[in-house]
Amino acid sequence: KKHTKKLQQNTDTVFFRDGVRRVDFVLSYVDDKDGEKKQERRRAFEANLEKDGLELETEDKSDSKDQKTYFLKIHAPWKVLATYADVLKIKVPFKTSDVPHGQDVPLECLSHPFRLPEHVMRPEPDYFTYPFDKTKTDFFLINDKDTFFPPSTRNRIVYYILARCPYYKEGLKERDKTGIKRLLSNGTYTAAFPLHDCRYWKRARNAECESERFNLYQHWARFLIFYKEQPLNLIRKYYGEKIGIYFAWLGFYTEMLFFAAVMGVICFTYGLLSYDNNVSSKEICDANIGGSIVMCPLCDKKCPFWKLNSTCLSSWQSHLFDNEGTIFFAIFMGIWVTLFLEFWKRRQARLEYEWDLVDFEEEQQQLQIRPEFEIQCTSKRLNKISQEMEPYLPVTSKCARFCLSTATVIFWISLIVACIIGVIAYRLAVYAAFASIIKDPMRKIQLVGKFITPQLATSVTASCINFVIIMILNFFYERVAIWITDMEIPKTHLEYENRLTMKMFLFQFVNYYSSCFYVAFFKGKFVGSPGDYTYMFGPWSKLRNEECDPGGCLIELTTQLVIVMSGKQLWGNIQEALLPLIRNWWSSRKGRHHPENRYSRWEQDHALLNFTQLGLFYEYLEMVVQFGFITLFVASFPLAPLLALFNNILEIRVDAWKFTTQYKRPVASKARNIGAWQEILNAVAILSVVTNAFIMAFTSDMIPRMVFLYSYDEHKSMRGYVNNSLSVYNISHIPERNMPEERDDWFVVLFRYRDYRYPPGHQKQYTHTMQFWHILAAKMAFIIIMEHVVFVVKFLVAWMIPDVPTGVKARFKRERYLIQEYLHNYEVERLKLQLSASFLTEPQSEMSLPTDKHETLSECL
Repeated sequence: KKHTKKLQQNTDTVFFRDGVRRVDFVLSYVDDKDGEKKQERRRAFEANLEKDGLELETEDKSDSKDQKTYFLKIHAPWKVLATYADVLKIKVPFKTSDVPHGQDVPLECLSHPFRLPEHVMRPEPDYFTYPFDKTKTDFFLINDKDTFFPPSTRNRIVYYILARCPYYKEGLKERDKTGIKRLLSNGTYTAAFPLHDCRYWKRARNAECESERFNLYQHWARFLIFYKEQPLNLIRKYYGEKIGIYFAWLGFYTEMLFFAAVMGVICFTYGLLSYDNNVSSKEICDANIGGSIVMCPLCDKKCPFWKLNSTCLSSWQSHLFDNEGTIFFAIFMGIWVTLFLEFWKRRQARLEYEWDLVDFEEEQQQLQIRPEFEIQCTSKRLNKISQEMEPYLPVTSKCARFCLSTATVIFWISLIVACIIGVIAYRLAVYAAFASIIKDPMRKIQLVGKFITPQLATSVTASCINFVIIMILNFFYERVAIWITDMEIPKTHLEYENRLTMKMFLFQFVNYYSSCFYVAFFKGKFVGSPGDYTYMFGPWSKLRNEECDPGGCLIELTTQLVIVMSGKQLWGNIQEALLPLIRNWWSSRKGRHHPENRYSRWEQDHALLNFTQLGLFYEYLEMVVQFGFITLFVASFPLAPLLALFNNILEIRVDAWKFTTQYKRPVASKARNIGAWQEILNAVAILSVVTNAFIMAFTSDMIPRMVFLYSYDEHKSMRGYVNNSLSVYNISHIPERNMPEERDDWFVVLFRYRDYRYPPGHQKQYTHTMQFWHILAAKMAFIIIMEHVVFVVKFLVAWMIPDVPTGVKARFKRERYLIQEYLHNYEVERLKLQLSASFLTEPQSEMSLPTDKHETLSECL
């Protein structure tokens, strides 16, 4: 009874039953219909694991809550850890660092409320590190072999063994029967995971456990401390460098968003404060000016003539985002994105140095070969560098796979474009339906409700439909992209992630941004003119190309951006936060969420969600798509950075909460940077300058206003701009197919439309005026000037800000010098000891030769 009680008290532990050996990994399995076949695989696999030196301990199903699940605990003894640490070139400490930190916190008293305790920010002292060599164990700081390798390193080594361990019988070499991934996919094991070190809400009872999960929850994963800095060193120590780099990037991106958000709020405030000085909107709303101007129908047959003052509200709304401040904000964002990327390079360089990642890729590129590549590639060739035979994919097979992959990507992108064309056709077809639902008695314009025009109703519904299509296509393409990348059989993990990243982002780019590109650069640009309208599929389709909202195209782009961006962020937060909460609530109802006394540590972790290899990929993808929204189209919505800032503050804590409380502990993995995402961000940053310049020139009304103000307005007051921007058309010249079915009680001979054309009766009637060409020239000049100014500033800033801080360079060189010096001294001392030993054992007459050798070797060293 005493023994049973003791076992029950110690179930929440990360050690074997002896309380000494640490559990580095856990495999779970159940007995089912194919029990014999799976049992045979498990026996072979576990026997091979023991041959590799791992120690195993099984927990019977009778000890688990469901009475079905077995748990296989795995421990890596020192000999195994030392061997594979040598193979993987894992850097370990050999001396406490005496290089001072060059990063002083300015105005420390002001930053104190945002800082975390020192033991959380720096969970371990700084060391000089060197790749582990099992022949030089006395060179390293090994105080205790059981704790020398941290849990994150231990589980990384064990997973490396599990991924390459075969499960075929001795003497039968079946290449595909290798690795824990295949055993998980065929159901032999149900899960494989390293253990969390304690419960997230309570410290571990065992003093030998670090309780790092508890510290992460207390100081990082709670939303109420959203204003605090992130414990990046602790995140890196617990989860590995790859996850640490992601949170470092996300935190830095959020910090930089603060400055963009402040500037966006200032520009929006300017729009609000200049509301009453908007002469154009006053003229539109004036009953004597806007009320006397009759506009041409916006669609064939169903749409009537309408009066300009009916667009009073939308013209005021458009002014909030389409004003002089918008030009300044577009230029500012072009410079901001450069500063963000350049300062991130510096932050990344500092992390590379502090986390010992400087030489990581060069040293370990070959060690990252995927087990799938080794299994599927049966051809071998000589590696010219290592002079060893290695697997490779023949050129013919590689080309065939590449062609199939490219064709599949093109097909899916074409499918998105087809869907976008379908949404455009919907907009054209449904506009007439909205226009004819409710007739305004005064015939000012058709209204749906009190404030919603047919244009706005069409735009909102089309945006919502487009968003639903985006989500559906996204669901399918994610699976297709993974299948294509698997089919290509990339050689390394890094290559696999980069290929998948490029495919997924290319698809997401077209999927999320195509509707915004349509509204910004195509809608309202190819309408034609009365009597000569342009149709989407030709005149037979009767789908006349869309005109912009009477308030301008920019307000429609704003609507599209807000719906797609906000909808994506809202859906993402629901998926990330609410679904796990519902799962927890359901688990608690079934009695599975009370593990304090009854359930073991491995059983508690087994109930958590799996963190897949692509889990971090989706986090990056979500943020990079958001980055595209706040840079590519930010000129249309200055508050986009503010929305992104609020979302990211929530995102950091939601992601931290998920990692700490909802997911099994991921296997620690290394990464020195954010990978292919860096190049994607650079490409988006360059493209954003071009898109914002074109938005200001062709989507906004700022350039036509400026041309009128400085070239055509004698009083420089903007009075008469509305009349100047509208052309005249004679009703008698309208073809019957364009005339409204229902005529108004009031009859007009002349009506107006948005364009710069000569009036009827002029010798060049209905052709473009000189003002049209002046405005077009001004637009092109603005694009060239803005692009050149922003690009010159971008390249100047990039040139002035070095990628690696000078202090980091100096500290790195200093550390390398000291490492070489310590290594030299160590080798010399070891050689002295060897020579001293030989001096004691060899005859006196033979002593001179070793002494000479010793002196010569010392001089060489």
